Amino acid sequence: MSSIVTLAIESSCDETSAAILKDGRQVLSNIVATQIEEHKKFGGVVPEVASRRHIENVQQVVQEALDSANMTFSDIDIVGVTYGAGLVGALLVGLSAAKAISFSLGVPLVGVNHIEGHICANFIAHKELEPPFMCLVVSGGHTHLVEVKDYGKYEILGQTRDDAAGEAFDKIARAIGLGYPGGSKIDRAAKLGDKQAIDFPRAYLEKDSYDFSFSGLKSAALNYLNSKKMKNEEIVIEDIAASYQEAIVDVLVEKSVRACKGKGLKTLVLAGGVAANSRLREKLEQNAAENGIDVKYPPIDLCTDNAAMIGCAAYYDYKNGRVSGLDLNAVPNLKIGKHMG
Repeated sequence: MSSIVTLAIESSCDETSAAILKDGRQVLSNIVATQIEEHKKFGGVVPEVASRRHIENVQQVVQEALDSANMTFSDIDIVGVTYGAGLVGALLVGLSAAKAISFSLGVPLVGVNHIEGHICANFIAHKELEPPFMCLVVSGGHTHLVEVKDYGKYEILGQTRDDAAGEAFDKIARAIGLGYPGGSKIDRAAKLGDKQAIDFPRAYLEKDSYDFSFSGLKSAALNYLNSKKMKNEEIVIEDIAASYQEAIVDVLVEKSVRACKGKGLKTLVLAGGVAANSRLREKLEQNAAENGIDVKYPPIDLCTDNAAMIGCAAYYDYKNGRVSGLDLNAVPNLKIGKHMG
C-alpha cells in the first residue's frame, strides 16, 4: 500500500504553521512562523493583528514546508487544517488557504479539531504509543482530561469550568510584571522561589469530579497582591510564582492520576503548551510512578501550536472516513469529539 502524504495548516491563534507528514507519524517538515514578539507589547494576543499576520505568512510558510520536505503540490494526497477551536479570524485564514489547495489539487480536505491535534502530537513523539490512554490537555485556551479510546475516538472526563491553566498563568504573570507569554516566565521564576511561601487555594470541586476551576485561585492571588501593595509590604515575585504554580500543578496531577486509576489505564500523556511546564512534568512523573503509571509528553516544539500535530490528527481522521466539504467553516468554540463534514 502506498504512503499517504499530508499537507497540514495550523492558524488557530498566533502561530502560522505548515507541515508535511508521511503516513501520519513521520514528519518531513514542520515550519512555524510565530508572532510572539508582535503581541508582547499588548500583553496578549490581539485577534485582528494575528489574522493580518496569518494572511501575510501563510503562502510563504506552506511553500517553505514543501521545499523543506523536498516535495511539490503534486505529491500531496490530503490537506489537513485546523477549523476550531481558536480565534475566528485566524482560523479563517488557514481554512481559506487549505480549501484553495484542496480544490486546485482535487485532493480531500480534512478539518481537524485543534485539541485533538495536541493529543496527536504524542503519536509523533512516541512511535510506540497506541490507544487506549489518558491525556491531560493543558494550554492557554484549554484544560481537558480526555480518555483516548482509539485513533479519533475520545471521551472527555473533565474540563475547566472557567479559566484554562495557561490563561491562569498568563494573567498572574502580567499582574506580577513578568509579561507575556506568562507560562514559561512563571516556570523560570518559580525555580528561584519557595513553593510553600503562600498558601493559595486548590479547587478540587465535588468529590470524584474530574473538572477544573482556576478562577478562585486567580482571584486569591490578585487579592494577595493588592493586600501587599496596600500595606506597602514587600512582594517576592519568585515566591508568588512558585506558590501559584504549585497550586495549579497539584490539582492537575491529582485529577490526572485519579482518572487513570479510575479507568484502569497505565499510560498518561501530556499535551498542549502548558505540557512544557517543568514542575508539572516533574510532579506528574513522580506521582504516576508511585501508582504504576507511565507518563509521556512531546518535546517542547510539539507542545506549542504547530501543523505537524494537525497533520497527524488529519491522517487518522481520514483513515476513519472523515473528510470535510469545501463549505467547512471556522468553529471558534469547537468541542472535542465533534466532527463536521
